[in-house]
Amino acid sequence: MSSNSRKSGRVTLQDVANKVGVTKITVSRAIRTPEKVSESLRLSIHKAIDQMGYVPNRAASMLSAKQSKTIVLIVPSLSNGVFADVVRGINDVMLNQGFQILLGHSGYSLLEEERLIETYLQFGIDGIIISGTHHTERSNRLLRKSNLPVVEIMECNENAIDMSVGLDHAQAGYKMTQHLIGKGYKNIGFAGARMDLRAQLRLDGWRKAIWETELSDARVLTSSYASTYQMGADMLTEILGEWPDTDCIFFCNDDLAAGALFECQRRNLKVPKDIALVGFNDLDICSATNPKLTSVCIPRFDIGEQAAKLLLKRINDEPIESKHLDLGFIISERAST
Repeated sequence: MSSNSRKSGRVTLQDVANKVGVTKITVSRAIRTPEKVSESLRLSIHKAIDQMGYVPNRAASMLSAKQSKTIVLIVPSLSNGVFADVVRGINDVMLNQGFQILLGHSGYSLLEEERLIETYLQFGIDGIIISGTHHTERSNRLLRKSNLPVVEIMECNENAIDMSVGLDHAQAGYKMTQHLIGKGYKNIGFAGARMDLRAQLRLDGWRKAIWETELSDARVLTSSYASTYQMGADMLTEILGEWPDTDCIFFCNDDLAAGALFECQRRNLKVPKDIALVGFNDLDICSATNPKLTSVCIPRFDIGEQAAKLLLKRINDEPIESKHLDLGFIISERAST
């Protein structure tokens, strides 16, 4: 082994070269541009790499290529099915282009998000994809001054730091409420949990549609806690206790709507005859319940995929037609309404 590898305990490129009897440049070429090395020599080099457990030094590669081939993705939740699909869309694009993803979990905390941004900016990354367009003032400053490509996802906002991919949540809330009013529901409630910016925008859309038709906007119940099925059940109970004439409830996500449906079944309430229920995101559970749940379908995988493609274009200095992509939404009507 070389003196450097003895000091670090790590197998180096020189160690592999010494074992095969070639230069470091030849080993590097066999790894980076294998088509430039004869098949027999390439096989010998890769056999030595496998036997010795050699792992390329990524830091050295960054210096020579001027790219780390690493991006950061910061999301508020790893258990939420919405973000699982978004991550899959990003992953499919970036891994295919040889990029690795550093995944950060903020837990819906803007201060934790700020800490993650500060930490990851020290890693020589090529770009950042981050959930939402609402951050602390310091996070905004760090991202803007980093001079890195930044894509904010889940919301489409012309005032984003750099680029954005998502949808108009206020418009989605408005269109769903209009849809319910058009079906004849008059006493429509709204129930929301966590109440981050996206949930608040959905509530704003609900209010706009309610006000336009001069219906009551009193039936609102929100919580700062995370969504659970039990919370959905409890919210249904509270809304019906406070406003027993409620004929429909618009929940800010599908977990709450499903929990309310389970509570209706426990109480022998018929859905939608006694009360109609709708959710948001159109997760798999919407098609698995009986009756199936009406929901706002958002293009989760496409948001991740398009965000990754935008980021790659900026990293590679390719032209971009639009920095802000509104991918829209669909009202998936099912038996619960």
